[in-house]
Amino acid sequence: MRTPRPLPTVVALVVLAAAASVTVWRPWEGSADAAGGPAGISVSRSQCGQGWTDARTGRQTLTVHNTGDAPAEVDLVDVGSNKVYGEVEGLGPNTSAAMAVQLGAGRYAIRCLIEDTDVITGPTVTVTGDGQDGPAVVPVTKNDMLPLVKKYEASVARGVADLAVKTDKLRADVDAGNLDTARTDWLAAHLAYNSLGAAYDAFGDFADKIDGSAGFHPLEKGLWHKGSAAALKPIADQLAVDVHGLQKDLPNEQVDPNDLGLRAHEIMENALQFELTGENDQGSGTSLNTALANLNGTANVLAILDPVLKPRYADLPAVQKWEDRVRALLTAHQNTPVGQLDRTTSEQLDGAVGELLEKLAPVATICEVRRAG
Repeated sequence: MRTPRPLPTVVALVVLAAAASVTVWRPWEGSADAAGGPAGISVSRSQCGQGWTDARTGRQTLTVHNTGDAPAEVDLVDVGSNKVYGEVEGLGPNTSAAMAVQLGAGRYAIRCLIEDTDVITGPTVTVTGDGQDGPAVVPVTKNDMLPLVKKYEASVARGVADLAVKTDKLRADVDAGNLDTARTDWLAAHLAYNSLGAAYDAFGDFADKIDGSAGFHPLEKGLWHKGSAAALKPIADQLAVDVHGLQKDLPNEQVDPNDLGLRAHEIMENALQFELTGENDQGSGTSLNTALANLNGTANVLAILDPVLKPRYADLPAVQKWEDRVRALLTAHQNTPVGQLDRTTSEQLDGAVGELLEKLAPVATICEVRRAG
């Protein structure tokens, strides 16, 4: 599995029953030095939220300005519910950034999260009027995520144990010269690895050893392009060694809580880029099988995250809808090389995965751990 590409820095959130989207701003993209710029709403240890004097209902863009000497995160929150209506991350000293929000009548405050400082909540600002408020997200805390991470790590440990068994069988096939059987067992082991999903970024160097330029891919190429058992034996042996090395090292590898939500999107993004294009295919013609294993990995992540997502993500049923659609298409065309798909099927697959990715995009931001108070 390739190293995942980062998600776009501007991500849409859909949360709660009445929600549609919340924008998260990454101010290092396009933020101007505040010198000579607008004063805006102050962010510092001593002036958090000062200067918000034109609060009103409806859509508006606020300017927040870090007047302190340390980087900060800035949230606009509902005082009663603690819902976040807007946020700016990584706001450096003497830097301004725009925060676009949509507010209804209510009581709001600016919350400043400054390095090495307890959370600071600015003065309450009462907003009146008839404007409709926009979407908001209830913050996810570290305590919310830690039990889910533990549950996922246990699931990964079971998956790696299964992978080790399948890889040992593959190695035995190659060592004995049973290459026809090895092709069948290669696929079983490869799919076991690709179903691990969100954990792969926690595998360190083992990821490349197992499923990068070494490991499964050169073994696939040799098995499907008349490689000899003698030539393939050291590759299969090393693959088994690396899988067992991963299994032994797994207790030392930790899944970052923020990685779970991020990987839910990136697993399928990689499947779209590398499997549905056939780029990773080294001769087995099983890229769609691998994409289905990736989808299983995504489904496992979503099942783990369900306690956090269900009360926060109104469009979660649409995620399931498109997951089912992608699963049906991939299942119907397993063992079909991507290059042999007709145009209609290829377009259906690309379109369904694209829709699924759109629905998965907010998951990372919803599940991002925040200091809430």
